[in-house]
Amino acid sequence: MGWQVFLVHGVVGVMNDVSDWRRDGDTIRRTVVAPDFRTAIAIVNDIAEQAEAMNHHPDIDIRWRTLHLALTTHDEGGLTDLDFTLAARIDAIVAAHQA
Repeated sequence: MGWQVFLVHGVVGVMNDVSDWRRDGDTIRRTVVAPDFRTAIAIVNDIAEQAEAMNHHPDIDIRWRTLHLALTTHDEGGLTDLDFTLAARIDAIVAAHQA
């Protein structure tokens, strides 16, 4: 796809823009606790819309009202702009659902 993989020093700077996420090797992760299961699923549905539009799909684990989200660009073997762009969009979705 041709996305630039971030080097370690580049990741550190970009992580400031998505402060609710934590770096775990070549992945960034975030846990969201929604008010209830229905809201958690609504958040997942909104994330799915953004992911499809970007053709970039997060790993999502749903445990009742807790969502575990993980982003990486498998095709490039690391973190790229796509991951941080989708992370910011996910942050906006979560905020819109007040989770």
